[in-house]
Amino acid sequence: MTDQTIASPCIGVCSMDDLSGLCMGCFRTIEEIQDWWDLDDASKQAIIVEASVRESSVFDG
Repeated sequence: MTDQTIASPCIGVCSMDDLSGLCMGCFRTIEEIQDWWDLDDASKQAIIVEASVRESSVFDG
């Protein structure tokens, strides 16, 4: 069993947008959500950064 040092970005608003394929709560793809617990910390951090960019594009774009 591995230590989970990076918390999931899930905020409990689990609703997948049909058009973008992203969760409207955390801005991750379904694959990123499903794989989260099996990923290493570097991969998790990369997903958090990508999700943040996605969120910015929704609200700033």
